[in-house]
Amino acid sequence: MSETPTLPSTPYNYANLQLPAYLTTQQINGQNNTPSNNQITNDGATLGRVLFYDKKLSYNNTVACASCHKQTNSFSDPVKFSTGFNGGQTSRNSMSLLNARYYPNGRFFWDERALNAEHQASGPITNSVEMGMTIPSLVTKLNSISYYPTLFQKAYGTTTIDSTRIVRAIAQFVRSMVAYRSKYDNGRSSFGTNINLATTNFPNFSAEENQGKNIFFTVGNCAACHGTETFTAPGARNNGLDLTYTDNGVGAITGNNNQRGFFKSPSLRGIELTAPYMHDGRFTTLNQVVEHYNSGVKAHPNLSQELKGPNGQPRRLNLSQQQKSALVAFLKTLTDTGIASDVRYSNPFN
Repeated sequence: MSETPTLPSTPYNYANLQLPAYLTTQQINGQNNTPSNNQITNDGATLGRVLFYDKKLSYNNTVACASCHKQTNSFSDPVKFSTGFNGGQTSRNSMSLLNARYYPNGRFFWDERALNAEHQASGPITNSVEMGMTIPSLVTKLNSISYYPTLFQKAYGTTTIDSTRIVRAIAQFVRSMVAYRSKYDNGRSSFGTNINLATTNFPNFSAEENQGKNIFFTVGNCAACHGTETFTAPGARNNGLDLTYTDNGVGAITGNNNQRGFFKSPSLRGIELTAPYMHDGRFTTLNQVVEHYNSGVKAHPNLSQELKGPNGQPRRLNLSQQQKSALVAFLKTLTDTGIASDVRYSNPFN
């Protein structure tokens, strides 16, 4: 691996992605959590890309943000828990970063303790297990690395390196990770912005995939928590994984018993590549995830209303094996093969 990043003379385009019309509607734009004081720029996201992949951001130069958020895995980690700079393991699975800009409340981490992507960016860097740095020591370290002053100059107009500029650049890069080049998108592009997603068959889908799409948007009620075509959710929920939680998620942060077992609902874009699943990585396959929602939801007091039946008990879908397979087939159409190989999001140190 190179000690210095290899970058194009003209920065890649991050600021003006050529998104399909159905991802630029008023509804989708309303989900965008990008703050007015940190709009994505090509030079800003380029700096963010270098920071994201640079192992020098860790205490002993062994771990980068990308170590736990791998491009080939929809920017998630394919192991249950990630390994930090000193060999320790994280307490939760590293979720995908795809479509991070489309969480309406803007919050990050499974327990949503970070107010926004900028706040999130410093979390792993200063975590005693993950990267082991302090912000003052990081600023000092980056000032001693030859390629950073020029990158900060291009991004911000001066060579000044400080904590605010570091986290803003990383946040720009993360928010530029939008999924829109999947089999789903290839089919969706055949229609206008207003269609019935449940009943409209996509011409490039198999009969099984179209059936799975119908289940997703109707009897499965999956869209209630992964709504709109970004497949993100507006906030954290309890999805009935356990009757008693050892990790209370949002409730552990807020102290609110009514939020025990609340966890962020990640975007389903790219989900085929983000196993293992859930905050603790308990499910290794999409079949197991579908079976949980089909028959395994627990009657926790804080269970999300979307997962309850008319009697207030956990909803049972009672899907046949063929229907469950169809739902999995549909979920796999959300895999963005473009971003997995896009040089804009690749390791500049390779």
